[in-house]
Amino acid sequence: MTIAFFDFDGTITTKDTLWEIIRFQRGQTALVSGVVRLLPSLLGFKLQRIPAQQMKEKVLTHFFGNMPAAKFAEACNRFCEEALPGFIREQALEAIRQHQQQGHEVVVVTASATHWVAPWCQAMGIKCIGSELEVRHEMITGKLQGINCNGEEKVERIRRVYHLQDYTNIYAYGDSSGDKPMLALAGNYAHFRPFRGTVSYADI
Repeated sequence: MTIAFFDFDGTITTKDTLWEIIRFQRGQTALVSGVVRLLPSLLGFKLQRIPAQQMKEKVLTHFFGNMPAAKFAEACNRFCEEALPGFIREQALEAIRQHQQQGHEVVVVTASATHWVAPWCQAMGIKCIGSELEVRHEMITGKLQGINCNGEEKVERIRRVYHLQDYTNIYAYGDSSGDKPMLALAGNYAHFRPFRGTVSYADI
């Protein structure tokens, strides 16, 4: 059996979907004003003084904290239908389809929340492993449920679901330092930034 793991942001997409889901749901003006308010924290993150998960939760709490979960999920579904297709790399899409045509299992493993990635994956007929948002009293809190799905956590999540020893071949595709532990699973079938030139993405 063969399995292929794909990172999402920057590997399959041309843009960081965290910021795009904010733009889609809140609008450009709210996005810009929010970034200005968050700028001290964002600078702290860039200087490695604020951990990635803490920074991600600050962003999510600012833009989506106390939003009804049902409303948020509905808007994420619309995002996957209306906006996300415009950010998908054609070469990445072709690679996914080639794996599917060969009968390989395909899995997206992403630090982004499954809310705005899983609907697209479901439409593509592939699995999705990602960060999970905390919901309390049917409201988005802005916190993550558990650990941000990045770095070693990607491998941990994969191993919870798949017995890798059952697979003859493992492929992995990624674009950032947060993907390197996952890429290490694939050995000679690891592909780093295979579908584009070098672009800098924040690993949040």
